Amino acid sequence: MTSVVYSESEDRHATPRDYLSGGWSIRSWLLTVDHKRIAWLYAVSITGFFFFGSAAALLIRLELISPAGDLLSAESYNKLFSLHGIVMVWFFLIPSIPATLGNFLLPMMIGARDMAFPKLNLLSWYIYTLGGIFTLAAVIAGGVDTGWTFYTPYSTLFSNSAVLAAATGVFIVGFSSILTGINFIVTTHTMRAPGLSWLRLPLFVWANYATGLVMVLATPVLAITLVLIALERALGIGIFDPALGGDPLLFQHLFWFYSHPAVYIMILPAMGVVSEIIPCFSRNPIFGYMGMVLSIMAIALFGFVVWGHHMFVSGQSMYAGILFSFFSFLVAIPSAIKTLNWTATLFRGQISFSVSMIYALSFLELFTVGGLTGVFLAALALDVHLHDTYFITAHFHYIMVGGAVTGYMGGLHFWWPKLTGRMYSRPWATVAALALLIGLNLTFYPQFLLGYAGMPRRYHSYPEEFEILHVLSSLGAGVLALGYLLPLIYLSWSLRHGEKSGPNPWDATGLEWQTASPPPVHNFAETPVVTEKPYAYK
Repeated sequence: MTSVVYSESEDRHATPRDYLSGGWSIRSWLLTVDHKRIAWLYAVSITGFFFFGSAAALLIRLELISPAGDLLSAESYNKLFSLHGIVMVWFFLIPSIPATLGNFLLPMMIGARDMAFPKLNLLSWYIYTLGGIFTLAAVIAGGVDTGWTFYTPYSTLFSNSAVLAAATGVFIVGFSSILTGINFIVTTHTMRAPGLSWLRLPLFVWANYATGLVMVLATPVLAITLVLIALERALGIGIFDPALGGDPLLFQHLFWFYSHPAVYIMILPAMGVVSEIIPCFSRNPIFGYMGMVLSIMAIALFGFVVWGHHMFVSGQSMYAGILFSFFSFLVAIPSAIKTLNWTATLFRGQISFSVSMIYALSFLELFTVGGLTGVFLAALALDVHLHDTYFITAHFHYIMVGGAVTGYMGGLHFWWPKLTGRMYSRPWATVAALALLIGLNLTFYPQFLLGYAGMPRRYHSYPEEFEILHVLSSLGAGVLALGYLLPLIYLSWSLRHGEKSGPNPWDATGLEWQTASPPPVHNFAETPVVTEKPYAYK
């Protein structure tokens, strides 16, 4: 891409030198409408929720070291895995990359000064925070034991936990997703720099644009579902309870109509991150750009027609099961295209094993394992055997932790010099990246074996024959925790003591690298003009 390079001297008299120099008072942060500062507000919030949910996961793995279930009661265990799921899915995984890296980078990558609706952007963060407060209130009120899925009739009829408070928190945070999605869509449509046609957009922008579409179209269905839970639980209106004339399967249809596309809200932005890192550190243009774009949009589209594969054992008709199985297999095609194109980009490239490249390569391995095991679950007969076992837990975490979280960590390290103007400790960052790869495989690979052997998920005690695999899994969780704690330490240290970086320490293409690090308040002194295709590395 070619652009007008930012001139620091021109901008110094009009605006603060960079977006971090505009003041450090609480007011200057809480009332900011700068997309870069709002990204930081999200980053701090989701990091807090991430470590909160991770602490719950570690307690779960400690409990499962011994078969007897002697650390926690069954009730406490149920509340702990529910808390882990609710916090991680709704307050970390869904907003992680879009709300932080997407917010920070999308305007700069298209040559814009800010989001289309800066105040709406700030409002989204306040709504997210309000939803988090309700969820934490549910914890203080005794916790919730329904799992992150709020399955009925348990959540509406039998559970004595703080279901309404937790569901209210998730209901509120959904509006934050919708507003963020609207902002991404409108910004991409209306604020692209001259010459930046749709087929010159970076794949990270495409990924966040598709994610925005899914957010806007799917999230209202979740909101309606949670309102119906509240109506039945609080007022006894028969919606899901058969005794009141309701249908419990209706809940599953509504819930998974949103929650399966939500998987792509989590994974598509990570795919966008990897699509930026691999060309940069292999010094090759992305292979099959058009195929990558079409794959992104195909994944977003197919995500809406496969929710029924979560219900193969629910008693739905055989014909519905076959159709949902067929569409679930179709999702594998664009996913495979993307994986093959990343591999082809690496082929004969001048590969540099930077920290973010290690994360990207880890993503390829982990996402491939998660994707291939997803094919098992799309097969009707296999799914009946594996349904609600640890195989599901392992598959889900290979996609979510191995895909979404690894992508987020890769993106954070790739753009850290742009975010802060500082470098981080490469040796410690390498140790952390390898700890994540080893820890994640050690944690979740044994769970494939547990599930295949018939161990159900969500049990707080189990037969002794499964003990060795559970101990290995818990050991892996300890290594994984190290892989997450180290970046918190060395990245925090680099904020003040890290070596200063230039505007483009990786010699990368893309408009965001054509401005200073950290960027000025309005990103560019002059509107950039784009004259080349993306990823012009040769």
